[in-house]
Amino acid sequence: MSTPSLSLSVLPVRRLTPRDTTLCADLSHDRGWPREEHKWGLLLAAGTAYGMDAPDGNGLLSTCVVTSYGPPGNPDLQAVGMVLVAARYARRGVGRHLMRHVLTEAGSTPLTLHATANGRPLYEDLGFETVGGVESLQGTFSPGGPEPRIATRPATAEDLPAILHLDGAVFGSDRTHVITRLPAFADRLRVAEERGRLIGYGGIWPNTGAEMVGPLIARDTETAVALIASLAAGATRPVRVDVDARHEGVLSWLRDRGLTPSFHNDVMTYGTKELPGDWTRRFAPLTVAAG
Repeated sequence: MSTPSLSLSVLPVRRLTPRDTTLCADLSHDRGWPREEHKWGLLLAAGTAYGMDAPDGNGLLSTCVVTSYGPPGNPDLQAVGMVLVAARYARRGVGRHLMRHVLTEAGSTPLTLHATANGRPLYEDLGFETVGGVESLQGTFSPGGPEPRIATRPATAEDLPAILHLDGAVFGSDRTHVITRLPAFADRLRVAEERGRLIGYGGIWPNTGAEMVGPLIARDTETAVALIASLAAGATRPVRVDVDARHEGVLSWLRDRGLTPSFHNDVMTYGTKELPGDWTRRFAPLTVAAG
């Protein structure tokens, strides 16, 4: 099979919109990823997505989503995700070309991303540095162990201000435009309380082949496992949790509950030596594509 012709200098980078959801899912499928239409819908609505149309007229050549956090119009952090290149155009500089566009658009705003082993060399060449890691575990959740002492309950609309306050303090940046979409995006959203004070929250949402736990913000390991247990209790499919690798207590507990490691991603940054906020209370991202 001949290699399709490609001239990056004449291919414009365009903004993607929710109307491109199917094309984005098609590109995910092309690269052997799940289609993830539900996740794409959130990312295209909450973030700024870039893409290039394939020169052969068959769908998208590449995609990338940048989710901005902080004051509107003046972000203090941007999360990069869903960097994909059509398989028939792989290893021809497309990903580098698109990432250079993202870096130019970001200006002085720090960036973060979750890198696979295959993607890490590209990001290192562009100046990203590894600052941490995330372990992804997946499997059929088996309840068991000591009964959690931390009380959890379904979140209500009245909880949103407290959730936003806690999330901003822990994440280190304002994620209002993403967090306010969680009630519609997630199947279940729960909070943990102690003496009437919110000490954690978490969601679980439908992905291709699994139910994803995230985001997960909690005061400590005990609170985190109480939230996961309550969220996973209603799961009818395998459960996946992407956990900050420093939270060994949660990782061990998940393995005891039947989840097994599936992959590791490096957390990388550009323009900053570390992520803002309090990692000790940040257990799992909404998705590795959006931080």
